[in-house]
Amino acid sequence: MRSEAPRGHPHPAPDPIYLDYNATTPVDPRVIRASLPYLGEYFGNPSSSHAYGSAPRDAIAAARSSAAAVLQCTPREIVFTGGGSDGDTLAIRGAALARRHRGRHIITQQTEHPAVLAVYESLRRLHGFRITELPVDRHGLVAPAALAAELAEDTVLVSIMHANNETGTIQPIAELTAVAHEHGALMHTDASQSLGKIPCSVRGLGVDLATVTGHKIHAPKGVGALFVREGLVLEPAVYGGGQEGGLRGGTENVASIVALGEACRLLTDPELVDNGRLARLRDLLQSRLTRHLGDRVRLNGHPTLRLPNTLNISIEGTSGSELLASTPSVAASTGSACHEGDVTPSVVLSAMGVPKEQALAALRLTLGRWTTTDEVEQAAEALAKSVSRADCT
Repeated sequence: MRSEAPRGHPHPAPDPIYLDYNATTPVDPRVIRASLPYLGEYFGNPSSSHAYGSAPRDAIAAARSSAAAVLQCTPREIVFTGGGSDGDTLAIRGAALARRHRGRHIITQQTEHPAVLAVYESLRRLHGFRITELPVDRHGLVAPAALAAELAEDTVLVSIMHANNETGTIQPIAELTAVAHEHGALMHTDASQSLGKIPCSVRGLGVDLATVTGHKIHAPKGVGALFVREGLVLEPAVYGGGQEGGLRGGTENVASIVALGEACRLLTDPELVDNGRLARLRDLLQSRLTRHLGDRVRLNGHPTLRLPNTLNISIEGTSGSELLASTPSVAASTGSACHEGDVTPSVVLSAMGVPKEQALAALRLTLGRWTTTDEVEQAAEALAKSVSRADCT
């Protein structure tokens, strides 16, 4: 069982300790090597019938198979997109508009990703859809019974993210899907944060649509994939050519698609399978912070049903944004937003009932492929020293 990070760290040692993997991941060097030929030698249009089109076309097919393998679906159920927000838009807008003859009620949750909430709002504004946002409990979970209570005859779609990007809380997607299907509604999940961290079999989850994005799994930004259950009709996102089953017209971004395919392939590489390493490091980070700061450290999110790499904590008596600003050796994030100097707490934590002061103190510390034990120890010590300095001022 591997206990340390894989070789080939893409960053030199003097860089800040990177604990923001939920924001984006460094591109794996193997992914870069796989994609480079399609920026040069294999430049042809995949739609071309001559020899220059064959290599790009074959590369796209191979990438589609790799994405299908990690999601446990068929290659023809994979649609390549421009990333997570693009995939969410195609899934939600496409499904809702294709089924609007059946009804105009759509359901999501209060702690959903802004990409989903924005598409929902556009459907309300432009097409007259009615939106229900389900509440969550103090851990951020949606209850299947709460979904069942809101489903109606005109409900056409439910969208609930697989794992929350701030807290890591994992939703009971299979149960929620079963409830949605009982009432004839489609189920979409944004699995961008969960792919590569926990099992993401679309067959196991039972969903009709699932979004993933490349830059969360060590591929470049600007590429993703959408699982579309075979036989499901969607309104296209981009009109024009027949690329991607007619759902997303335009000449394919071959190099990025190849990169995504390689990133998906690496998720099945025995040398890179996590085997609990990230969860151990996450728990070590929490225990070290608690050893330094005692009961001032408070966990936000579910204690067990969360991503193995995600630690969202609040340190009592601090401001998360100020603490990170005073700890330049650690690169992490908060869920708070700052508008013209006015800091507002995370919408996710507020929906969970986290008090304002605790929410404003939140830190999201997320680990990944190249996080080491030494980095976790150093980060905990650096954050604790910053808290101590703040206490003395």
